[in-house]
Amino acid sequence: MTAREILRLAIVYTGAALLLVWSAGPFLWQFSTSLQLDKALTDPVPSFWPSPATLEHYANVFFVKKFQLYVLNSVIVAGLTTLFCLAIGALAAFSLSRLEIKGRFGILGVVLSVSMFPQIAIVGPLYLTASNYGFLDTYSGLVIVYLALGLPLVTWVLFGYFDTLPREIDEAARMDGVGVIGLFVRIILPMSLPGLVTTGLLAFIAAWNEFMFALAFTSTIEHQTIPVGIANFTNLYYVPWGDVAAASVVVTVPLIALVLFFQRHIIEGLTQGAVKE
Repeated sequence: MTAREILRLAIVYTGAALLLVWSAGPFLWQFSTSLQLDKALTDPVPSFWPSPATLEHYANVFFVKKFQLYVLNSVIVAGLTTLFCLAIGALAAFSLSRLEIKGRFGILGVVLSVSMFPQIAIVGPLYLTASNYGFLDTYSGLVIVYLALGLPLVTWVLFGYFDTLPREIDEAARMDGVGVIGLFVRIILPMSLPGLVTTGLLAFIAAWNEFMFALAFTSTIEHQTIPVGIANFTNLYYVPWGDVAAASVVVTVPLIALVLFFQRHIIEGLTQGAVKE
């Protein structure tokens, strides 16, 4: 290898190592914190390596604070939100991308404008609306709000993905007698699996981590989600940092597992459209 190639490899691996430390560092620090005793967390000099290690905080999270109920609520709300976002957003993106609709970019602009409102500016009116229709402290209220917030992103991303598929596919399908619905279900959706996976993960993570609306619209442990549950750990005089760290590790691991499991589809979804046929 030449000196230039060695230097290039060194730069690439150094950059990758720095990126790994930057991305994994906060999670590893939280994991270390979750294994340390409370007295070690209040020491003037923090320690990364837990000595001695303890599982006390994980026991508090699951057996004292019933954190598994918050996790179940988040799975239900985020799962339903993702399902509905993909179903409705895929139909909208397909219609705007593959069908002859006048002013489609204007429609897309209106759809995107919905996501531009600050959450703090709309939480009040949405709370009153949810109260009037009996949606407070229910799964339905959260799913409807998250659906409205997630649909613009899902529609835009899938529109860009569908728009990269060759138009010859539509013509060949029509020649074979395939209708619009058949084209969407039997051809476009199977070809767009990487884009659906990527968009679905984005919608799931957004609903999984959302805090403001979950805090405003829910009031009992039967419907509160993970961010609200972690916020409930604190009291007036004490913040249980070990329990908070343990809960953070528990809710982050599923997201890491999902990304690792679907990484091939995510890469395909993110790189699709770099070259337009």
